[in-house]
Amino acid sequence: MTQVEVLSADRDRAGGYRVDLGRGERIGRVSSEWFSRPADERYLSLSDLYAAVHGRTERSRTRTVESAAIRVDASRDDAERLALMLPGSDAPIAPTHWSFGQLAGLVGAPAAYLRQLPAPLAGINLQYGLTSHRAEQVKTLEIEDGRVELRAVTGPDYGRIFDHELVAAVQRIAGNGTGDTRWKVPGVLDWSTGIYNPRVDITQDTTTLYASDRDVFLFLVDDLNPIEAGRLPDGSPDLYFRGFYCWNSEVGAKTLGMASFYLRAVCQNRNLWGVEDFEEITIRHSKYAASRFAHEAAPALTRFANSSPLPFVNGIRAAREKIVARSDEDRSDFLRKRGFSKAETAKIIETVLTEEGRKPESVFDFVQGITAVARDKTQQDARLDLEARAKKLLDRAA
Repeated sequence: MTQVEVLSADRDRAGGYRVDLGRGERIGRVSSEWFSRPADERYLSLSDLYAAVHGRTERSRTRTVESAAIRVDASRDDAERLALMLPGSDAPIAPTHWSFGQLAGLVGAPAAYLRQLPAPLAGINLQYGLTSHRAEQVKTLEIEDGRVELRAVTGPDYGRIFDHELVAAVQRIAGNGTGDTRWKVPGVLDWSTGIYNPRVDITQDTTTLYASDRDVFLFLVDDLNPIEAGRLPDGSPDLYFRGFYCWNSEVGAKTLGMASFYLRAVCQNRNLWGVEDFEEITIRHSKYAASRFAHEAAPALTRFANSSPLPFVNGIRAAREKIVARSDEDRSDFLRKRGFSKAETAKIIETVLTEEGRKPESVFDFVQGITAVARDKTQQDARLDLEARAKKLLDRAA
């Protein structure tokens, strides 16, 4: 190829694309979300997801109060009932499981232990902690949904980014996430044929749009417009798709973050296969988090959505063309000089020989061998270390 070929959707008339899953990384983050989400946390479109998370924001309020002014209301007649009286409130506010843990943590009390105590005893301990709390102020997030609940309690400088703000940022590039733009809920890989089918009905089983009372998570792909970045050993095109996922927790359960990448397929369990060029940014909910989201994260998402695949494809091409080893001695020296052990070096070369039918010669060959070895690592730190070293090689080749 002399230029990048972005394949049109017309090529998909046969029902899908043949992809090579022996290359790149396997990432299980989306699969973990898919496995853990109950039915009421799964949404079939971005508009439904936005309506849910925006609706709870509309019913919520946030304020900063003196911690010493909070009164714990525990019933002697009901060992399970514990509520809080906040300054300016006319009625007790019930903490959620999550906010109770946050409140206990802020005052240095063991939440797990307090939950085992009858409400009056837990209340005495919690009240003492609040009265002597050195931070003096806390920021609350309360919601009225039939009754008033305390959804979150954080330090006064907590920089809250609401979940609906992230969803709205995604909607600006992805519409409804169902195919009305190029960005959509992914299709499914058929393991029996090695064909990735991008056209799959969005159901409770296939959706990748999630939200709970604690967080939101979204994963979308541009899988009707595959990118050809070179050829496989059999001469067929090596196809990639663009993808990204992002997450947030307005109650402080996790940071805000997003990851962009190129991938070759998504299976039914929502594992990502053949991932290349993985990039991730995170934003802690610190004092200026909202400003960073507006000036860094949201624009980064838009840039990726609208960017040309040329730099990625050119990087792959350069790595394929850069021959760095023609003999066994060259191969060993290339890896050993870059910090790989003797055992790792032998394993990488053997893996390329097994999967490609020849020994590695180009930078791309070595990168694929390293990521293949990384996939077999059960220890996460070891796997991530190998993947980072592979990416470093690929970046230098470009």
